[in-house]
Amino acid sequence: MTIAIMSALPQEQGSLVHALQQPERIERAGRSFCRGQLHGHDVVLALSGIGKVAAATTTTVLAEHFGVTRILFTGVAGGLGDEVRVGDVVVAQSYLQHDMDASPIFERWLVPGYASITMDCNAALTQQLALATGLCVEQDGHAIDWPALGLEAGHRPRVHQGLIVSGDRFVSTQRESQALRSALTTAGHDVLAVEMEGASVAQVCADYGIAFTAVRTISDRADDSAHLDFGLFVEKVASRYADHIAHAFLKALPTAAGG
Repeated sequence: MTIAIMSALPQEQGSLVHALQQPERIERAGRSFCRGQLHGHDVVLALSGIGKVAAATTTTVLAEHFGVTRILFTGVAGGLGDEVRVGDVVVAQSYLQHDMDASPIFERWLVPGYASITMDCNAALTQQLALATGLCVEQDGHAIDWPALGLEAGHRPRVHQGLIVSGDRFVSTQRESQALRSALTTAGHDVLAVEMEGASVAQVCADYGIAFTAVRTISDRADDSAHLDFGLFVEKVASRYADHIAHAFLKALPTAAGG
């Protein structure tokens, strides 16, 4: 039972590549994958690329060529929910494509051919991911120099669970983020965060019957400050979270030998 760990950024993959036992680099569909063993699991590391199509292509390769049965996605996102702050982490329970609109023929946000607007993540994997995430955020939150990142001293990051939305647009203005959240909330979708890949991965996983789970670190509030110190935040916070969460998640998963 091979598990794939997809990352949006190379920085989130570095230490995992070095930790792999018997690593093997494989080129497929213009992408580089790294296969090996980690904590007793057969693992494939993959960079998704930016945007829904790139992420969907990567997921298809993981399904068709590597035969993965589970996918964990790590990355960053913009916060939309009231209580979701920079430095927090969101574990996805479901996804929605916020730029999908085939109305009036189909309901807004519904991908034609699918039963629901939202696509659920695997409940069992998500529960395990939330436990691993909570442990890592609690430990790492005390060790990060938050003032160096423009946040108040003593900042205590939180873990949230719920809806994340994806679209082929970097949401980076207050006006756009408020409009997006207002439309979704009015329709009964309590959105927590926005990014550019996860919903397409969820769709491909649904097609192939792959168990999918995802975690996103909040790097900004999807507003006019979204571009500030992004590289520093990824280096000091998001990459650290992604690395520690992935290790804790894999350690907690039963291995084939362990049943």
